Amino acid sequence: MAARAKIQKEKGAEPDKLEEEVAQALYELESSASEIRAELRELVISSAKEIETKGGKKAIVVFVPFRLLQKYHRVQTRLVREMEKKFSGRHVIIIAHRRIIPRERKGHRLFRQRRPRSRTLTAVHESILEDVVYPTEIVGQRLRYKVDGSRTLKVMLDPKDQQNAEYKVDTFESVYKKITGKEVSFEFPVIASE
Repeated sequence: MAARAKIQKEKGAEPDKLEEEVAQALYELESSASEIRAELRELVISSAKEIETKGGKKAIVVFVPFRLLQKYHRVQTRLVREMEKKFSGRHVIIIAHRRIIPRERKGHRLFRQRRPRSRTLTAVHESILEDVVYPTEIVGQRLRYKVDGSRTLKVMLDPKDQQNAEYKVDTFESVYKKITGKEVSFEFPVIASE
């Protein structure tokens, strides 16, 4: 029952089985891991999804309230490592729950205020991309247009994190495609040594 307090659903919706498992794992980590206990005490989740990745593997995407994202970032490397152990090698990715406000149509204003830039579709998709690859930094992006009209976003990740993130690149691609519907490919640029 104490693990149930780790789930904060909108409008009192009931959590599903996976969300309860993730909340239970978070609660167990809070009670066992003494070095990160204080940080984990105030952390909750919004929802969780299981996504099929390339090669038949599965990844767990944990959605957290946006206001808690910075607190998650402080302990994310340790938290993800421990949760991946608990979920038998399935990759765990933490993403903030963001809201997209629709564009205003001509002569039809939905809100009294202008739409903030952080609530636009483009801004939310860019933020999700940063959340998916965190703690690795994005050092460059290219948008490739193919002859058939399809678009692929090429994202260059920081080469210093290649050792830690290279095995998760397929998971990053699958998760971003499932959430946003956009094709993306990740690579690590080669730095020429002088």
